Amino acid sequence: MDLFEALKEKLKGVERRIVFTEGPDPRILEATSRIVADGLMTPILIGNVDEVKAAAAKGGFEIGDTQIIDPATYPEFEEMVAKMVELRKGKMTEEQCRAALSKGNYFGTMLVKLGKADCLLGGATYSTADTVRPALQLIKTKPGNSIVSSCFILVREKDGKTESLAMGDCAININPNEDQLVEIAQETAKCAQVFGIDPKVAFLSFSTHGSAKDDSVTKMANAVAKAKEVMTVPVDGEMQFDAAVAPEVGQLKFPGSPVAGHANTFIFPDVNSGNIGYKIAQRLGGFEAYGPILLGLNAQINDLSRGCNAEEVYKMALITAAL
Repeated sequence: MDLFEALKEKLKGVERRIVFTEGPDPRILEATSRIVADGLMTPILIGNVDEVKAAAAKGGFEIGDTQIIDPATYPEFEEMVAKMVELRKGKMTEEQCRAALSKGNYFGTMLVKLGKADCLLGGATYSTADTVRPALQLIKTKPGNSIVSSCFILVREKDGKTESLAMGDCAININPNEDQLVEIAQETAKCAQVFGIDPKVAFLSFSTHGSAKDDSVTKMANAVAKAKEVMTVPVDGEMQFDAAVAPEVGQLKFPGSPVAGHANTFIFPDVNSGNIGYKIAQRLGGFEAYGPILLGLNAQINDLSRGCNAEEVYKMALITAAL
């Protein structure tokens, strides 16, 4: 079964309300029309009601009786402001909270916080920071998590089979320390399992099993040692990418490793290498890249690329609702 068909099956019979923070955007509206036709989740669009309806009519998008909420006319807006002041006590004034909630990113996130929606997808026009910041301030991290991280799921058809990989963290944490890398690995492995990937986790480096010396190599090696103490899926490293994915190279450079040569879940030493790595796989390797999928939050909040198209919005909506 195709990855997204599997997600659709998972969503059948499950009531999931998903907020889109940029309601008038044609890409959001086209994806919403498909979601409405599927009947697998309930979209909520943020924006001026007339503007959203006009944009839908102009694009020929059938959105039915989809709920459209305008922060400027929302009847419970003052209660929402009071709740945000409470949540941001000492950090944001009432005036600052009111100004923030007039914007779709904060308003949509508060709908999730207040239980009026289950998940959120934003970023068609907002930056990643503008999607992540409200989530960090209002939704916050799950118990036991110290950071929010991210992963990308990469999918391609090869030799008549679907190949799926997970890569983290490629978008959020610039230079994670050893403990943060362990947390990234744990969350990325859990996310991989949602997509039917049986995680074999490789901590990547320019060194394989001590072949080079550097602080970044030591960081990855120490992170692997810590990860092995708390993770139940196969984990190994530090290793170079060729040793991680090519069986003949893996056994030559890292003999006896349960992961070398067979890795499908990759942990990068920093966001620099992670971002470059997933984009190489996407542009030169023929993979479709889905993400960044945000990990470690109390509710599922996900970010879109500002260069996304309606197909990507639709598929990210399925991912967001299914997690």
